[in-house]
Amino acid sequence: MDLALLRTFVTVHRAGSFTRAAALLGLSQPAVTGQIRTLERQLGRPLFLRQARGVTPTTIGDELAHRAAPHLDALVEIAEAGLEEQTGIRTLHLAGLPEFTSLRALPALTPLISQGLALRASFGNAEETLEGLAAGHHDLAITTARPRGGLLTATPLCDEEHVLVASPRWAARLGPSVLRDGHVVLEQLPVVEVHESLPLVSRYWSAIFDSRPAAAGTVIAPDLRAVLESAAAGAGLAVLPRYLCAEALEGGRLVALLDPPVPPLRTYFLVVRTGTMALPHIARAHEWLLRAAVGW
Repeated sequence: MDLALLRTFVTVHRAGSFTRAAALLGLSQPAVTGQIRTLERQLGRPLFLRQARGVTPTTIGDELAHRAAPHLDALVEIAEAGLEEQTGIRTLHLAGLPEFTSLRALPALTPLISQGLALRASFGNAEETLEGLAAGHHDLAITTARPRGGLLTATPLCDEEHVLVASPRWAARLGPSVLRDGHVVLEQLPVVEVHESLPLVSRYWSAIFDSRPAAAGTVIAPDLRAVLESAAAGAGLAVLPRYLCAEALEGGRLVALLDPPVPPLRTYFLVVRTGTMALPHIARAHEWLLRAAVGW
């Protein structure tokens, strides 16, 4: 049996789509379709059921993928290990949210540079990051969304605590009774956020006040570091991850408006394309980040 056909088959099985598999393999969609049909003719069995939005493996397809994928991954690992020995340097393409990637992931991976790893970082939201990973533009992604399907494999990395903050000037104007009603807080203070939909404030209000924010954002900046600086300068209240605002809280530039017994949390995931953990440089970076996250 042709290994190239098996490689294409396993990629389609993981991607759930001829189109996505073609992008990952660097082939045209008709070429992928043709290879799968050739393999089906050789086996005398259908491997996929064609649907409007992709393909679903048959029981024979699932069985073949279960048997073939580990061996193909092992061959890739052998080939990549040989390439690594020849070149001495492997490049890891990392993608994630700008703040977390900049302040935590990249510093944590820096020691691997002395072991022959080069880093290339890309920033984007969870949807953009997962789409880029699925298309083969990235090797490893850090997202706040767990992907579905078999193309991508996610591992929980760490949780971040969200804190409702404002500058000392604004905090001094609020009494404890005001904080019992989130709507009242938002009516009195302007809001600083990363998007018009107020994703962080809305999540916080839902968890703590069991309500939705009624106000619109006064300052919208698509980077939490800009949100932090705007809130510290007095632009309004904001919801920030504690790791990002801890120094500002300790230094008095920001004040935590609430201290709930169970603060809202958001989980980060390490995501790879299924099968690529066979590549040593991806596996090493993945393991390194998981170890670093223990202290986060």
